[in-house]
Amino acid sequence: MTLSGRESTAPRSGAPTGRGGVESGRPVDGRPAAGDVPATDALASDLPASDLPASDDPRSDVPVVASATGGGDRGGGAAVGWPSTADAAERRSRASQSFWTLVVGVPAIFSVLRLGVEAGGELQTTLLLVANVNPVNLAAALVTTAARLVSAGLVAVFAIGAVLLASAQCNPSHRIGRHPPIFARWRAITPPWVVIASFAVALATWPILYLPLLLPAFAAAFQLSPARLDERRIPRLLLLGALLAGYAVLMLPTLADAWKQREAFAVLVIAAPPLLAMLVTGPVPVGVARPLAMTAQLAVLAMLCWAALPVITTPVLPLTVTTIRAADDGTGTTPPASDGGPVAPGAEAGGVERIRGHVITVDDVSMVILQERGGVRYVPTGRVEAQVLCPTEEELPRYRLRIHGFHVEDSLLEGMGRRVRPVNRIDAECRTATGAGL
Repeated sequence: MTLSGRESTAPRSGAPTGRGGVESGRPVDGRPAAGDVPATDALASDLPASDLPASDDPRSDVPVVASATGGGDRGGGAAVGWPSTADAAERRSRASQSFWTLVVGVPAIFSVLRLGVEAGGELQTTLLLVANVNPVNLAAALVTTAARLVSAGLVAVFAIGAVLLASAQCNPSHRIGRHPPIFARWRAITPPWVVIASFAVALATWPILYLPLLLPAFAAAFQLSPARLDERRIPRLLLLGALLAGYAVLMLPTLADAWKQREAFAVLVIAAPPLLAMLVTGPVPVGVARPLAMTAQLAVLAMLCWAALPVITTPVLPLTVTTIRAADDGTGTTPPASDGGPVAPGAEAGGVERIRGHVITVDDVSMVILQERGGVRYVPTGRVEAQVLCPTEEELPRYRLRIHGFHVEDSLLEGMGRRVRPVNRIDAECRTATGAGL
């Protein structure tokens, strides 16, 4: 007989033994009896998804390279999911802090270096530039010259990283699958819109001659192999033929001109990218992936350092030739220029002197000019007769090639700007040597 409110602890006839090796309600090996097991002791599959460990949360938006053979981290050939949800959040937090540090710190460092180089390494001249150069103008000059550098670095990282990521995903048990290269990890955690924005900036700021290089880079960054165009062979070949025909219509006249002018580099840059775009998608052989990762990372770093040199050395202030009237000492002769350069006699008092350099500041008393060959000149404002804006040597064209009216050394933005406001002929004063007079 059983009391009300209590159940009998006697085993029922034919009842199976409890879990964990329990018989007749007595614990075995120190484990609790079946009747003492809590009600929450259920199978793991019965638990809600929120009780799963963070590393097993299927909602993680970070791609994970998993091993096909299973096992833990210590098992031979087992792959580790990279990164888990908690690790991904921590990495994003660190990446965000690093990103804003770079956004604020790198332009400031480049600006100081730029002013120091333009001042010729002289401390007082550097301080003079810092005191008079507008920060907005400095930032604008830095953005216009550094946009190409930043976009080129991002495009290279995303293209190489996507190829290495495909190799890591295809070889999860290999070392490259367990520990993917840094470019592959960057590509995995980068949203697609950031990659597309990088290509858009490159399309607008790169010289038109180098724009064909974006074709293989885009194909590698998004793994657009010819097989993804269409599963059937004939439609795939037709699509490839149509794309190549469109590229030929756009670039073939310029390619012919480059061939006639024997511009081998221009011919290579125009003709090779469409062929490379069909071959650059991953994965690469596992034996080549790790050496490729090391070589590519060092090459990108060297490329950025080499490309950063023009950014630092590009002048912040516009280059001008200022014509001033030389002073007369009252004897009817013209004294020599203050910098030792010759002056030519003129109809007015003394003659004319032309100073080639960058105007730092102008006030009611004097005009401060940073001379192209070094040194600072303080010229009385009343003696200034004329001023001409001149291009630098780096801005002078080197190729005689055009693509549908756009010069190959201009970017798309520069080309559209020249159509709105055509460039005038270079003034003769710009060809005058520094300090020389006419």
